[in-house]
Amino acid sequence: MKTKLIELKNICKSFDGEQILSDVNLYINDHEFITLLGPSGCGKTTTLRIIGGFETPDEGDVYFDGERINDVPAYKRNVNTVFQKYALFPHLNVYDNIAFGLKLAKVNKDETRKRVSEMLELVNLRGFERRNVNLLSGGQQQRVAIARALINQPQVLLLDEPLGALDLKLRKDMQVELKNIQAKTGITFIYVTHDQEEALSMSDTVVVMANGKIQQIGTPTDIYNEPINAFVADFIGESNIIDGVMLSDFKVRFAKHTFECLDKGFDTNEPVDVVVRPEDVDVVPVKKGMLCGKVTSVTFKGVHYEIIVDIDGFKWMIQTTDYVAPEAEIGVYIEPDAIHIMKKSEYSNMFGDYSTFSEEMEHLSDVITEEEEE
Repeated sequence: MKTKLIELKNICKSFDGEQILSDVNLYINDHEFITLLGPSGCGKTTTLRIIGGFETPDEGDVYFDGERINDVPAYKRNVNTVFQKYALFPHLNVYDNIAFGLKLAKVNKDETRKRVSEMLELVNLRGFERRNVNLLSGGQQQRVAIARALINQPQVLLLDEPLGALDLKLRKDMQVELKNIQAKTGITFIYVTHDQEEALSMSDTVVVMANGKIQQIGTPTDIYNEPINAFVADFIGESNIIDGVMLSDFKVRFAKHTFECLDKGFDTNEPVDVVVRPEDVDVVPVKKGMLCGKVTSVTFKGVHYEIIVDIDGFKWMIQTTDYVAPEAEIGVYIEPDAIHIMKKSEYSNMFGDYSTFSEEMEHLSDVITEEEEE
């Protein structure tokens, strides 16, 4: 049975007159791996810092194990933090970096030696005890930072973009390592990232944030398959998001065609946002297509081709393992379970058309995000 460990109630926070968090409500279970996910400036790091005691909310309350801890300083909370910049002590070797917290707590040498050995085993750094931390790779330095944070046996570990400085392959390796470490220790991990794949692959629960508000909370599968609005649908993976009208239960009209779907509970003729994931669209001959369009670009992605198709002026993205030639006329077929209906929101009509999509634009946005994070 899940036990509620941390609860944020009606949290608001502003800096220099700018609202960073607006009425945030969230609870975190013991032993959970939860990720705060969102773009730069959405409030995820501020939320983490409020949990850690590094910031105080302007309004609202923070509870830890049922006790209000708004006024409890960071060093008195049973919480440790791993930052993107690992903040290792350059004049201490690996052993002394990891043991630092125990020395402050005046733990005896035998107990310290035992616990440092356990931590080195946990983070796969056995044999590195006497190494100079400045000579370690980024991934090894991060493992030292994690071991140092865990050795005091906190109930909660906060991780603020801890993989941001690593290259792609090392990031993926460390994602697996972190998930394994969390499973072995049973410590609650609260993880902050703007990387959607990272959040989906590691977390028990994902909290998607935008503009200082929580947009959706759910399992990775729920967030991906049942996004609550256009922002979540666009931010988590690729999505075609089209204006539609819910004609009745299980029947929706979009792109000048009426489709069967699995959604119900909307008003008759209610305007809605329709999400169709690129991998859920089948390419078929024009005569067999529910919709038809012209291919405007084709990009080989290794496992599949990513094609952009102009259907009545709306640019769809489709992912297919079959090659399709640029300029080809194709039909598309969409099964009822490939269609997800969302209520209109403040994010409607902002996402989902791939008219401006290109590899260069996607790369540029990644670079801008990285610079903002620094």
